[in-house]
Amino acid sequence: MSSGIDEAFASDALTESVRRLCADFPAEYWRTADEQHRFPVEFRQAVADAGYLGVAMPEAYGGSGLGIREAALILKAIAGSGAGASGTSAVHMNIFGLHPVVAAGTEDQKARFLPPIISGEHHACFAVTEPNSGLDTGKLETVARRDGDRYLITGRKIWISTAQIASHMLIVARTGGEGLKGLSLFYAPLDRSKVEIREIDKMGRAAVDSNMLFIENLEVPVENRIGAEGDGFRILLHGLNPERILVAAGCIGLGLAALEKATVYAREREVFGRPIGANQGVAHPLAEAWAKLEAADALMMRAAALYDSGQPCGPQANAAKYMAAEASFAACEAAVLTLGGMGYAREYDVERLFRESMIGRIAPVSRQMILNFIAEKVLDLPRSY
Repeated sequence: MSSGIDEAFASDALTESVRRLCADFPAEYWRTADEQHRFPVEFRQAVADAGYLGVAMPEAYGGSGLGIREAALILKAIAGSGAGASGTSAVHMNIFGLHPVVAAGTEDQKARFLPPIISGEHHACFAVTEPNSGLDTGKLETVARRDGDRYLITGRKIWISTAQIASHMLIVARTGGEGLKGLSLFYAPLDRSKVEIREIDKMGRAAVDSNMLFIENLEVPVENRIGAEGDGFRILLHGLNPERILVAAGCIGLGLAALEKATVYAREREVFGRPIGANQGVAHPLAEAWAKLEAADALMMRAAALYDSGQPCGPQANAAKYMAAEASFAACEAAVLTLGGMGYAREYDVERLFRESMIGRIAPVSRQMILNFIAEKVLDLPRSY
């Protein structure tokens, strides 16, 4: 059997195993979690118990030692089960968020930080973005001041997912100088006596919190700094392309979940004596949505293969995120319109998926910035910002 066929069988087996796990968390579970703004703790624990949190982490620390490709398959299957962005966001940080530690941490840091993340004992959030800087990371204002064998971090962070339930955070702060070279990276216990966490009420993915953090003299041991002072942004770059790929995988799964619900409805719903799916005005948008999702999936898997083989993949990873987010939104819109009035009803779930589909078009990087990147880095056009 060729390696390509072996890989296909392994992919199918992994996807099917994740689907079996997700079957215990049906649409009603996610609908209720969204309505109640309740973090899906049972789901996250089930994913941890199955060993999926460590899929892309080194075996030496309890992980599976596999690649971003396998992590993408897991997140696509989770979102595709109907869990959508709520499901993927509940586990995304544990699955790959600490890759900067894998890439640049000391052996002591890896031994201390990775096993509890892989087991699910710890939950980390990622604290980078700030109110006054947006995507201009070089303008971050949060400061880490050295005080003997510790740092004292003070500042504000915004749009920090899972901070309500997190035990730790991977945080970027300024240790000296201006621009990107003045930034350092820390892995810090989330001490709530030093960090005020305010949840942001938002349009979608209510089951997984987004927050603003007000940090005042948060103590972080020097031994929890990842890499040297001033190396924070460089280290972060190790995680950007995998993040784009995994976000793309989640978007594709979300779009497929909405498409499945819409096609079932289109086969069963009869108007004027026949299923509405027999009408091209209904069928064609759904068929087009499938084609776009398939194309995005192929690009996402190519980006993952490039990354796992150690090859440059920035353009492909960013393009995959762009295409997947757009395809997901189009599929969700088509699903809502297929169901008509019922598409607006919570009980049919497509309205929840539609709300969540907006996230991929905005975060972690906007559509416009992705197109800027491709124009400059791939097409060699002048920088526009």
